[in-house]
Amino acid sequence: MIQSLFPTLRAGFRGDLFRPALIEASGAVLSYADLLARSGAMAAALLARGLKAGDRIVVQTSKSVDALLLYLAALRAGIVYVPLNPAHTRAELDYFLEDAEPGLFVDDAELARLAAAPVADFAEPALGPDDLAAILYTSGTTGRSKGALLSQGNLASNAATLIREWRFTEADRLIHALPIFHVHGLFVATHCVIGSGAAMLWQPGFDADAIVRALPDASVLMGVPTFYTRLLAKDGLTPDLCGNMRLFVSGSAPLSAETHREWQARTGHRILERYGMTETGMLSSNPYDGDRRAGSVGPPLPGVAIRIAGADADGVGGIEVKGPNVTRGYWRNAEKTAEAFTADGWFETGDLGRFDGDGYLWIVGRAKDLIISGGFNVYPAEVEAAIEVLDGVAEVAVIGAPHPDFGEGVVAVVVPRAGAEVSPHAVSDALRETLAAYKRPKTVLIRDALPRNAMGKVEKAVLRRELASAFD
Repeated sequence: MIQSLFPTLRAGFRGDLFRPALIEASGAVLSYADLLARSGAMAAALLARGLKAGDRIVVQTSKSVDALLLYLAALRAGIVYVPLNPAHTRAELDYFLEDAEPGLFVDDAELARLAAAPVADFAEPALGPDDLAAILYTSGTTGRSKGALLSQGNLASNAATLIREWRFTEADRLIHALPIFHVHGLFVATHCVIGSGAAMLWQPGFDADAIVRALPDASVLMGVPTFYTRLLAKDGLTPDLCGNMRLFVSGSAPLSAETHREWQARTGHRILERYGMTETGMLSSNPYDGDRRAGSVGPPLPGVAIRIAGADADGVGGIEVKGPNVTRGYWRNAEKTAEAFTADGWFETGDLGRFDGDGYLWIVGRAKDLIISGGFNVYPAEVEAAIEVLDGVAEVAVIGAPHPDFGEGVVAVVVPRAGAEVSPHAVSDALRETLAAYKRPKTVLIRDALPRNAMGKVEKAVLRRELASAFD
């Protein structure tokens, strides 16, 4: 039976509370006993400020152990946690504060005051699966950010599923180098560790050299594709270095099939790619035991239903989902909530995909990224996959730009590997053998880098704005 989140997590570390929960690069260790005591003290401090279950705190801090403890404190007290990217400007922050109407705003200075609060009695309130646990604001690429409502049950169900499906135990040590204002680092990585009684090797951010040093003492790494491409640039990445590792997970952005293959060749491990989003947590995953297919995000997770709506002749259509992990809607936004669900209650992800004959899901792009050129549908992911395997190509983004004859023309923005030379002409020539004419880019641009957000996702909206006049 689904319950609230913290009891679900606590069930995973019953027993020896003095084993490590978190190990910092300095060697400092936070035990599970420490985790309970310090998060309890913070929870008491929040209540002493006049906050109560159901109130919201907006948190914009740097990544720190205290920031993680504050999240756990809010969970235990039933206070709704609203994390923000530290990179948000004051103007952006003002919008979130106005929209969320928090009882408290926590920056680094306020966090330090909470962390220094004296230990006080704290009794956890009774919380149910429908109680709100967090509000996570979406990126807002198509307008003002929306606050996705995530309940205690949403988070608890997803945590229990991932711990089971990815075989987490108290013997694991996970390298935690992700941000903690986002689903991947705050929920997926943290919940899998705490809910299994494992330990995390805490890193303040991504540092390829620091991760290489940590690999021999670790068993799991969760990262975004950029982690893996930058680690592949390190000479010391070998099967021996990864000898104690059992699992490499990639998410938050598509992992190229080429990176998948190169990682296996260098380390002997196949990366496990999964699929999820802010509003739903994790939805599908390549199997722990079984075929991890490069370019696929695997079958639906147990308890999650995924269907393809309006499929075309190739089986491609809109991805719609149901399950105990799925949001009930958006904070104070009935219109957007109504738009997000079908008449029969399925959540519309906005992604396009297809299932293969074995039930593996393949994402072909965002619905808003679909290119219609000369009346034909062009899926950017297919074009990107054809370019990624070309010699010298490190990464690529494909978008549509207004075209006077075709409505939209396909544009490929290519980033060469370090030291490699890639010409637009060479890319165009190579694609004549692999893509139909209507799918081939009408222009190829060479760039040093692609615009990305904090989680490593390519910001195609930025490229579309920059290249809106590409065919003028």
